[in-house]
Amino acid sequence: MKKYIALLLTFFTFCSILGCTSPKKEELIQVSGVYFDTVIQIQAWDAAPDVLENCKEMCQEYENKFSTEIPTSEIAQINSAHGNPVNVSDETIDILKTALYYCKLSNGKFDITIAPVSKLWDFNGEHSGTLPNSEDISNALTHVGYQNIVLNGNSVTLLDPEAQIDLGGIAKGYIADRLKEYLLSMNVHHALINLGGNILAVGNHYDGQPFHIGIQKPFDKQNEPITQLEITDRSVVSSGNYERYFKVGDTIYHHILDTSTGYPCQNDLYQVTIISDNSVDGDALSTTCYALGYKDASKLIKQLDNIKAIFITSDYKLLTVE
Repeated sequence: MKKYIALLLTFFTFCSILGCTSPKKEELIQVSGVYFDTVIQIQAWDAAPDVLENCKEMCQEYENKFSTEIPTSEIAQINSAHGNPVNVSDETIDILKTALYYCKLSNGKFDITIAPVSKLWDFNGEHSGTLPNSEDISNALTHVGYQNIVLNGNSVTLLDPEAQIDLGGIAKGYIADRLKEYLLSMNVHHALINLGGNILAVGNHYDGQPFHIGIQKPFDKQNEPITQLEITDRSVVSSGNYERYFKVGDTIYHHILDTSTGYPCQNDLYQVTIISDNSVDGDALSTTCYALGYKDASKLIKQLDNIKAIFITSDYKLLTVE
């Protein structure tokens, strides 16, 4: 699901308590796993190990609901219903409502029905580097349109039987927010959630200092940060053309697709990073702002409250808008 964003984390303290069932409050415990096609890591202070294990179980539960690759998931059931209504959980309705809000806000530049087109592109598999047939892209585009999604209570209907939903551009942000809510409910007030590069801080570091989050320099083979942020109780999410791509000649073909052409967005940006209170907003906005380009994205960010964007241009200039 969406974006393999490499954000580099710098910590003041790194403790391991493997085998310890009663960690000291100042000690760091962590869990990791593979969900949503990426590695996730959750780190916390003053937390019981079973709390973090429950976070992993939550990740699995959400993947079982939102994934397009699991045939029994609720999203997969909607996609295979051929236009018939499908009853889904409250969580799936909730994330669809949020996603549709950003579809409308972006005038379709962010569109969760891009799946028929994105399935034609292969940025990681055996056919990576092969351009899809232009006629196939044109045909797939006719089934892209978030207006085809109709919500009625807990029922979801696709007005176009060939339309399909892909929540890859928003799911990790939504799940990170739910994990944070759970941690707070368990009195965990110092933690860092990393869902494949979607970073969400619960409070600050246990010693009272903010978390230091490095933003990767695009295309840097050493994964060096281009800048570093100090974050307390906020989210950091990046999207860029360096995450999943292939080149044909001098042209970079990357995974952020233009919903009007079916081809990767072409602009003078390498990356957009969004700093926000909620990770779901950062997830959707990072993709939206990259697709819009710097000029239009800047106008959008200035209209939103408590949102900061850092744009990295193709000549590695950092432009901040809030």
